[in-house]
Amino acid sequence: MRRPLHSFGRRLAALAFAAALAGCAATPDKPAWPDSFVSRLAAQALIQQLNAELLASRTATATLEAWCGSHRLADPPRVFVHRVRSGDVAPTPEQRERLRVEPETEIKYRRVQLRCGDRVLSEAENWYVPDRLEPEMNGLLETTDIPFGKVVKPLDPSRRTFASKVLWSPLSAGWELEPQMTDRDSEQPLTMPAALFEHRALLFDRAYRPLAELHEVYRRDLLDFPLMPSED
Repeated sequence: MRRPLHSFGRRLAALAFAAALAGCAATPDKPAWPDSFVSRLAAQALIQQLNAELLASRTATATLEAWCGSHRLADPPRVFVHRVRSGDVAPTPEQRERLRVEPETEIKYRRVQLRCGDRVLSEAENWYVPDRLEPEMNGLLETTDIPFGKVVKPLDPSRRTFASKVLWSPLSAGWELEPQMTDRDSEQPLTMPAALFEHRALLFDRAYRPLAELHEVYRRDLLDFPLMPSED
């Protein structure tokens, strides 16, 4: 069952974003995301909001597509998968233990990007057990860019996130006790790192056998929009 966001979190996100819209409109001589207190508060609230929505969602793709549409990241706002052709990354002993496989059991590696237009919203690594999939499924995973969740949908998969970590906080710890923080106002753009937050999860089949372990990193392109959208 989808868990609702905490009401306070919703109000914080709404108030911060509304304040940003009112006070930090993009102009030709001012960055859309200036390094100000209001911009940092808006970024903090939006990261927390999206993180909670993804944790409560059954599919990250649908959540990201809704975000892409509501924030006008692309037209049309369609999220698609781009497979990254890279070398294999061997699973760790801890990953094998979570997947409940023997040391000699084959585990395959797949890396993809979820994109909306020319923006990369997230990158995902996937370690999966091919012996627990149908031959047709393994073929699709080897030769196409179809998302893993869609390929294994006939197995009625379920997801359990076992780790979630915020990688960047726009506001430092104790900011509410620092009077100078609320006076922060800069014409310089707000510098964001490439990675905002990450999730680690296991995907199970209907018999609750682990099918795959996922590592997802959500990127700054999620916030690549002006705080004041331009009028159509």
